[in-house]
Amino acid sequence: MPGKFKTAIKGYNIEEVNAFVNKVTGEYEALLEKLKASDEENKKLKMDLEKYENIEGSFKKALLIADETNRNLRKLTTDESSQILEDAKKNASRIVNDALIKADKIEAEAENLKRNVEMYKRRIKQMLTEQLQIVDKLDDIEY
Repeated sequence: MPGKFKTAIKGYNIEEVNAFVNKVTGEYEALLEKLKASDEENKKLKMDLEKYENIEGSFKKALLIADETNRNLRKLTTDESSQILEDAKKNASRIVNDALIKADKIEAEAENLKRNVEMYKRRIKQMLTEQLQIVDKLDDIEY
């Protein structure tokens, strides 16, 4: 019954108006809580993404150190040590690729959450605009 209230002796039915306002307030608070939860989850995902980026930096540093060690080992070892070196490079590359895939996934999830937050903001703005229009219409009513 939004927007249409029964009239009483001195105007609108107060109980009906209060019930409507309470309902709208409850819905607004629920949406606000959902938005806050989305914001918190978004912050957590950003922190997770930063953690994975730090891990990626550590992997890159480890790869640089491994590369220097590999050059020294090549000078001192036989063909067998060259094979061990190649295995180490493959494993390091796989680890970096796995970390990059995870980081990309987290970034995509963060973007999705950002879109959801924007969608919730638009919905709340639309709801508030509609409510303001209803309030503005109340001014047009002649008593």
